[in-house]
Amino acid sequence: MTDKMDYASAGVDIDLEGSAVASLISSLGKSVRPAGTPGAPVDLPGGFGGLIEFGDNLLALATDGVGSKLQIASLLNQWSGVGIDCMAMNVNDLLCVGAEPIAFVDYVAVPKPDPEVHAALGASLAEACRLARVTLAGGETASLPGIVTELDLSGTALGYLKKNEAITGENLQAGDVLIGLPSSGIHSNGYSLVRRIIDHSGFSYHDSAPFDTTSGGREILRFVEQKQVTLGEVFLNPTKIYCDPVVDLIKLAQSPESNFTVNDIHGICHVTGGGLSNLLRLHKSLGWEIDNPLPVHPEFKWLANTGGVDTWEMYRTFNMGCGMILAVDARHAVAITEWLTEKMTGVQIIGRVTDNGHKVVHLGAEVEFSHY
Repeated sequence: MTDKMDYASAGVDIDLEGSAVASLISSLGKSVRPAGTPGAPVDLPGGFGGLIEFGDNLLALATDGVGSKLQIASLLNQWSGVGIDCMAMNVNDLLCVGAEPIAFVDYVAVPKPDPEVHAALGASLAEACRLARVTLAGGETASLPGIVTELDLSGTALGYLKKNEAITGENLQAGDVLIGLPSSGIHSNGYSLVRRIIDHSGFSYHDSAPFDTTSGGREILRFVEQKQVTLGEVFLNPTKIYCDPVVDLIKLAQSPESNFTVNDIHGICHVTGGGLSNLLRLHKSLGWEIDNPLPVHPEFKWLANTGGVDTWEMYRTFNMGCGMILAVDARHAVAITEWLTEKMTGVQIIGRVTDNGHKVVHLGAEVEFSHY
């Protein structure tokens, strides 16, 4: 393929989307709940989750959907991973404020009900609740012919944390160490570009993946009876839920036996749409330098080569193998990394926080981001 592709040409302009969201937020009125009362808003930089007061605790809320990844699931009639995707996109955001997810509600919109599809979604959501350790507290299914043409799935997650233990990024400082947690694949971002590349590539989702699918110690969720993993299986592999180990790390930090505290975890970034530029959401002036990145999954390299997508665009659109980043006090970085490594494969120190300007610099890929 000779024509270069990017996310905007696939129909999603990240900068325009950010501007539209900013316009929406600026038009919203202030909360009617006064400070000091349950439900009063708590100022939170970054916007990975919303915080409200609730007595001696804070409640955290996040809402998101699976996005256009559902169109591949619909095409292949494979729903086993999408409930996990929906859960992950929400609970992973709650982790970024230091909250423990405890409950989830889902919203399913369809042009026409299908009992078999709904049963598959239910099974996927049940597995997602197990992985995230949350209660499915309710949900809604709406039949909307004329409004929706394909199934859409979204949800909202609820979490809580102690009032003085929110992870907001305010404690970040130059010299903090960045710890990368590997992704399970593409997760649930950038699928408009993925689908466009596939549509123009001559490949089918039923074809065997033309790259190694065994790297990185991850598992691909299988749904076809053939030896080789298919492109459909790679691209529908569900988003990694990071409750295990991040919730356990926070609880360890809260225990008197620990050598570090929650205050030594200065920031947590869920690498979603916008890629590495998400780091810029955690602080208004500090920068981020990645000089020891996690391995890039083969499907990202294949998408870049097949679609002619340049390196900057790839790191702006996808997680590129790193799904979550923790910024921790340098004094405890090795101990925290070693503890995380015992819980999941592929964790490593990837870089540091700098005071060289408000930008993300990825030295290995030679890319730089100065705005989210």
